[in-house]
Amino acid sequence: MSKTPLFFGFVLAVIGSSAFAAGNAQNGKSLAYTCTGCHGIAEYKNAYPSYYVPKIAGQNEAYIVNALTAYAKGERNHPTMRAQAVSFSTQEIADIAAYISSQKPAK
Repeated sequence: MSKTPLFFGFVLAVIGSSAFAAGNAQNGKSLAYTCTGCHGIAEYKNAYPSYYVPKIAGQNEAYIVNALTAYAKGERNHPTMRAQAVSFSTQEIADIAAYISSQKPAK
């Protein structure tokens, strides 16, 4: 029995699982408005858990998709981020990621 079909099936599964929908940055701009309330304020410190909130403008698009998806699934633990992430569809997450990654980081 040839292992070639099994190998190609595995490759397609890996490629498919890492792909994400193309995001619409214009739609993401309006969806990401609330993100700036925490992630756009210089030296903003979160009350729970207590840490400085990272600035996300210019962050890698795939990273944003993966992070928001993980918050939505409960794989990352932060109550506020989970509440935000579960309110978005897969396409809206892609849109937000497209917008955020297109922004220039603050200096």
